[in-house]
Formats: sequence, C-alpha cells, structure tokens
Amino acid sequence: MATIRKRGASYQIDYFDPNGMRVRQSFRKRKDAEAELAKRVSLIAENPKRYLEIAKSTTTTFDELVRKYKENFKQQRSFEKSKVFNIALLENEFKSCILGNISYYSLEAFRNTLKNTPTKHGTIRKDASVNRVMACLRHMFSKAVEWEMIERNPFEKGRSLQIKENNQRLRYLSEDEINRLLESCPVPAKRINCRNVEVIQTPQAVYLKDFIIIALNTGMRKGEILSLKWSQIRNGFIYLNKTKTDEARQIPVNSDLELCFKAMRKRREIRSDYLFPDECHIENSRDQQKREDRYIQDIKTSFNGALRRAGISDFRPHDLRHTFASHYIMRGGSLKALKEILGHKDIKMTMRYSHLSKEFAREEIQILNGLTMQASIDTTVTKVSHLNSQP
Repeated sequence: MATIRKRGASYQIDYFDPNGMRVRQSFRKRKDAEAELAKRVSLIAENPKRYLEIAKSTTTTFDELVRKYKENFKQQRSFEKSKVFNIALLENEFKSCILGNISYYSLEAFRNTLKNTPTKHGTIRKDASVNRVMACLRHMFSKAVEWEMIERNPFEKGRSLQIKENNQRLRYLSEDEINRLLESCPVPAKRINCRNVEVIQTPQAVYLKDFIIIALNTGMRKGEILSLKWSQIRNGFIYLNKTKTDEARQIPVNSDLELCFKAMRKRREIRSDYLFPDECHIENSRDQQKREDRYIQDIKTSFNGALRRAGISDFRPHDLRHTFASHYIMRGGSLKALKEILGHKDIKMTMRYSHLSKEFAREEIQILNGLTMQASIDTTVTKVSHLNSQP
C-alpha cells in the first residue's frame, strides 16, 4: 500500500518495491511527493524490471562509485601520478551525493567553480588541469552506466564541458640558445662515495648535458629518456616499448647521438642497465648483490640552473621536444617522418610545426635570386633601345 504522510515540515512517501523492500523518501512539498509516488507506482505496475534499474541511481552514492573505480583502475600508469589527485577533488565536491541527483547543471557549476579556485600553491588553475579533472569525472560516470549504477551519463544531457585550451605554445631554442645551454651544463666530475656523503655532483648534474643532447637529437619525452636502457639501443635505432600512447616506436640514431652514447659508456663507473642511473641509491644499497637498479626521476633542478646561467627564460624540459621538431622541419625533414619519430597518433599534432616549413621555404627560395636577372636586364635594354630609335 503506497501512502503519503506529513512528517514535520516535509512529506514522506512510503511504498514497497518489486523486491518487497520498503522505500521511504521525503519531499518539501506535498505536490512533489504525490507526483513522484504516482510515477513510481505506475512504473512498478507497468515494468518492474525497468523500475529497479532506475531505482539504482536513486540509492547509489558517489562514494560507492569512487570505491569501485579505484579498484578497477588503480593499475593505470597515470593513476598515482595524476588521477588520484583528480579523484580527491571530485570526492570533496560530490561526497555522499546520490548519483541520480548529480545533474548536468551540477557538473557545469562544479567546473566553473574549479576553474576559479586557486591551486594549493595559490596559482591560477590552468584550463588543461580543469579539463583533466572533468575528463576523469566523465569517465567515472561512463563506467557507472556500464556497471548499471545509473541509467544515463549526466554529461550527455548538454554540451561538452571541456574548456577550449590554448595549445599554441611552441617555444623552441635557436641554435645560439642551444649552444649557450650546452655550454652552461656542469662538466661531469668524478664522483666520491655517496655513502659517506662525499659527493661532488648530484646525478642530475652529472647527466644533464647528455640528457639535453639526447632530447635535441630524438624528440623523446623526459620520462622516455630518463628510463632508457642500454639494451634499447641497437642496430642504429632506439627501441621504445613503454610510451605515452602505449604504441612502440623506433627512433634512428644520428652521428652526433652515437658519439654521445660512446662518451657515456666510456666514462660510466657504476654498472647499470640504465643510461641515467640513480648512483647514490645504488651505492647506498646494503646488499650490493641484490641492489635495486633505479634511474633518476627528474632533472628539473639542474636544468633550471643551466637555464639561468645561459640567460634563457620561459623554457621547460618538454620544450626540448619542440626544439627537436622545429629544427627537424626547418632543415627539410618531412611532417610524415616527424609524426612517426614523435609518436603522434594524429597528424594534426604534428601540423603545428608546418608553418616553420613554410618560413624555411620562403628563406630558401632566395637561392634562386639572379636566375632570371640577366633576361630581365636584356628585355629592359631592348625596350629602351626600341623607344630611342623611333623618329
């Protein structure tokens, strides 16, 4: 028997679902309670199975979705680095919310609030950061639909909530800046026992110049370079299996890079599978026979120091990838080949460098100057002579 009773300032509907479970829910207005009860009773009578599917979204909370999502996606490579922080922001906003009550308006309001909320460092939140959070939330709701926790993804009820990003940044180094940066890198010095803290240079400083040379000759990402193993370099190629796009690619080794690899092998003192081993960690391992081989995780501190000494501003390690691509195109390389080397899935990503090819062609076309100059002079002389000969 379905009933409505007044309880304090609200009105409570009371009925049994197709499974015999008693359902109670309160509404502020009596007319809302009556309308909702009539709708549910009618649906139970017409299609009990359909009612149970819809009812899930009225009882499942966002917390349950988060728990299930973490269980299924915690093994993702990017989970601990970025997604876990995005989920924390989402939990703070939608904690304990019923999934069915999260509307498109709620999502849009959250996005706008997030965009205007400073980061924990007090800086303005970038559009790209907001988009990553919203993409994570959209994926969570998509999985909720697949897991039959809700009937429909609320993101599908309106326009895309992605903010148009300005991805036009294309900072790259000129040849002069490249030389200044390489000259500003610390000269690798002999290391003393790390265990006794008698270290002349950090691993970052020791390998910085090598890192930059590899980046400028391959266009590899920072993580791909730092995790590079000697076994991946063979037959004149670098073989990458673990990439951002999860697609293997091969990068040819030019003469400059080959000399760099030879110099690195020659001065290497600690045996390691990696080109950029974390030497202090290896030396400090208690059991040298069972030591854990690690590579250095970042070169940011040493890199920024070299930039200051070189007088270069507004430049990041990832911009070395742009520098490689820019000079590759300006020296006559093809966009198709560049796409394969950089590992872009879409040629549109590579097309950002196409304007450099046009500028290069405009400069190179100047080599034809003078090709038709003599003919132009002869034509002019002939016309003048003809005019002077007229009576």
